Amino acid sequence: MFLQITPSERDALELLANGTTTDEIARCLGVTASDVEARLAALFAKMGTATRRDAVAAAFRRGLVLNPH
Repeated sequence: MFLQITPSERDALELLANGTTTDEIARCLGVTASDVEARLAALFAKMGTATRRDAVAAAFRRGLVLNPH
């Protein structure tokens, strides 16, 4: 099944997969930590996951994240 995620959700997911914290993601994306949490919550709902670890694992399985840095 094709997963439709926004470019900002994809950016946050890639940073998350690299072990970046919420505050670091916010600084990288130029948004607030609350914005990051909202993006991640939307992403987790779309992916059917409840935790960061589960979301990253699902992203790898789906080929959304290929190479952590």
